[in-house]
Amino acid sequence: MAILTFLISLAGATMLLLYAVRMVRTGIERSYGASFQRLLTGRQSHLQAGMMGLTLAIVLQSSAAVALLASGFAASGYLAFPTGLAIVLGGDLGSALIIQILSFKLDWLVPMLLAAGGYLFVKTEAKKARQLGRILMGVAFILISLRFLREAMDPIRDSAFLPAIAGYLARDYITAFLAGGALAFVMHSSVAAILMCVTLVQIGALPFAAGLSLVLGANFGSAFIPVWLSRGMDLQARRIPYANLALRGTWAVICLFGANLALRQGWLGDPQGGQMLVSAHLAFNAALLLLALPLCTPLGGVFARLFPDPAAPPAPPAQPPGRPVSALKQGSYGAPAQAVANLTRELLRMADLAGAMFRPVLELYEGGSKEQIRAVQQMDAEVNACLAGIRQYVAAIPAEAFSKDQLKTARSLMEYAIRLETAGDVVARRLTVLAEEMRKKELRFSRDGWLEITRMHEAILANLQLASNVLISDDLESARLLSLEKTELKRMERDSRKRHLRRLQSGGRESFDTSDIHLETLRALREFNSHIAAVAYPVLYRNGQLLETRLIEEMRPEETD
Repeated sequence: MAILTFLISLAGATMLLLYAVRMVRTGIERSYGASFQRLLTGRQSHLQAGMMGLTLAIVLQSSAAVALLASGFAASGYLAFPTGLAIVLGGDLGSALIIQILSFKLDWLVPMLLAAGGYLFVKTEAKKARQLGRILMGVAFILISLRFLREAMDPIRDSAFLPAIAGYLARDYITAFLAGGALAFVMHSSVAAILMCVTLVQIGALPFAAGLSLVLGANFGSAFIPVWLSRGMDLQARRIPYANLALRGTWAVICLFGANLALRQGWLGDPQGGQMLVSAHLAFNAALLLLALPLCTPLGGVFARLFPDPAAPPAPPAQPPGRPVSALKQGSYGAPAQAVANLTRELLRMADLAGAMFRPVLELYEGGSKEQIRAVQQMDAEVNACLAGIRQYVAAIPAEAFSKDQLKTARSLMEYAIRLETAGDVVARRLTVLAEEMRKKELRFSRDGWLEITRMHEAILANLQLASNVLISDDLESARLLSLEKTELKRMERDSRKRHLRRLQSGGRESFDTSDIHLETLRALREFNSHIAAVAYPVLYRNGQLLETRLIEEMRPEETD
């Protein structure tokens, strides 16, 4: 009975720990996710890239999330292999620092974190305040889960079961190493897995030697997580996780044999306790970062040969190099589901084009050349061509072969294509024109004004990604989130306008010079985001989550006089 109670308690504590880690990561990604691309893809040395990865891992509470971000940007061509690998190695050290912080007994913080986090999440409407509440509650849940984990050991601490397992793992360090790797991979969180090992050593349930082998195995197993999660990405994206796995795995195996030999010979004395285990984990990751940073550039050529780019088929003469071809073949529909899938793929291509137009807007405002501005404006012709192809494709759909719902879906997709084309016009005919005006007049926004525009731009980039997810998945929760983000951006635009007017009243010279451009940019950004977020409306409407109108339908007679 004690074993059953232990297993149930252990499962509950583990699931709460995993949920809490994910809760913290979700809150941070929703608040600052769009800032990560700008931070990751900036020009930096290998050491700076490692420190950036360390910071992001602490923020996201996940080295795997940092690895996936770096892999995604590498696949898109925004990040070189050496820089991406340095970021991932830094992320591993950042994950170790999280464990150092969370390994302290901070149970006294739990009530304050729950009170503050619950109030912010439940009682406030501002996006960042709500997500801060989510983060605080997530940290509280992590601390609660660790306390549950310690208490789960009580029923079996004095039984023969736990000492037998602990003794076996201490003697057979290879089995302990493999068990730690499996634990980290199954939990999909090195932070959660290593915190569990540290807690078991802290309460005396495991000897230090077994805990060290488990932690080294968890370090190795955690490197498999981004490899597994990136398996569907391009080869260029998968090089970074595999390189990290090779470096991390080699160092983990070397440290496993070296550390166990040193422990058995007594060269390390008699290390005890969870804090010593955390220090060993920190030393492992810090040493790996310092040893591997010089190898980042040479490994680029090695993994380029191991994962060569596939030979690309020659593009049609009329198609610009590097641009994906249209998913639509006019007059060829096949099954209705296939036709709808073709439309969705073409809309994704169109959304990518609109995003490619919008992404460099801040660079154009800061100092874009005439040629750069013109290049963005010329991309609008491709967006217009996408709309023309979608309109022609939908107009020629054989109505007799499609059901009423399928025809309705096709038309709603065409309506979203119209919104995307209009979003492209906002960039080509308004934002780039404003950027050109700033270039000619050599104007600069005030520091606060530029920060406000930058935050809106980052939020819209995140919404672009979310809109693509809604288009692919038709997911109600994602659609609701996108609609909420649209409301949040409207609030950001309104607040920025008010702060701008206050700056005018205070006599700021830069604010006077750029007042018209600032206000027009805010309106254009809000309009662009509204067009992007329109993909959520059909999903919300089908699920009864959208009102026809916000007006009161009937008024009392005295109100009409």
